[in-house]
Amino acid sequence: MLDAPPTARTLAPRITVEPRQPVSRPAGNDEPAIEVRDFSFWYGDVQALQGVSFTVPRRAVTALIGPSGCGKSTFLRSVNRMNDLIPETRASGDLIVEGTSVYGSGIDLVAHRQRVGMVFQRPNPFPKSIFDNVAYGPVLNALCAKRDLPELVEECLRRAALWDEVSDRLDEPATGLSGGQQQRLCIARALGNRPTVLLMDEPCSALDPIATQKIEELIFELKREYTIVIVTHNMQQAARVSDTTGFFDRGGVLVELGETHQIFTNPRQERTEAYITGRFG
Repeated sequence: MLDAPPTARTLAPRITVEPRQPVSRPAGNDEPAIEVRDFSFWYGDVQALQGVSFTVPRRAVTALIGPSGCGKSTFLRSVNRMNDLIPETRASGDLIVEGTSVYGSGIDLVAHRQRVGMVFQRPNPFPKSIFDNVAYGPVLNALCAKRDLPELVEECLRRAALWDEVSDRLDEPATGLSGGQQQRLCIARALGNRPTVLLMDEPCSALDPIATQKIEELIFELKREYTIVIVTHNMQQAARVSDTTGFFDRGGVLVELGETHQIFTNPRQERTEAYITGRFG
């Protein structure tokens, strides 16, 4: 028999949630950045997401937590249509990003992936120079004149809090950077495509605590200009960086989504409470 559910007071010592500033949004625009409408996803006969519906606010950080295999990464990859590369997958419902249906028949996937940047679990810099890593997307997609590339590269590296560390070695291989620097370079590379949404799939899981802190500080700064959705197994990280948190359970069910402080101190669903207090996972 399970013990009696803990109260909010017993939850607080496990995960400290600092008061956050109100979520900033563009003046006069309260439309969500992402609308998820009864979205389901299958790998062959295996259903990974079941009728998920929620909205992602603009210029804020939304964290998705839950046990392994609950569909968090599947959802993230669906937003960027990366699951298209896997055979025998299918989806129902819809995802609306910046007013455009992700699964609409007329979508331009190249343009969509420019708007929706992706940062993966492990840093994956190209085997090119630091400069060329950041310049790759803008050159490939003709987003910037060649003469303006140095300015764009510097801007992206500054936004990724990396410029001061690499400004004197832009021609050196990106693979020579530390793991934390490589991950920030991958963020700078994503910013080079001028996205409005950044998807981050466990971006700190392969990093040490110092590098993790730098990425978390960067996320907090980037939300001033970008909508960020982060998947993480680290609930303390979700509590530190996010404005909104969603809890996915096994089977691809979204159990609860709300303001981060509420989710971690006063969850409405018993299953959420059981997960964040470590009674299952």
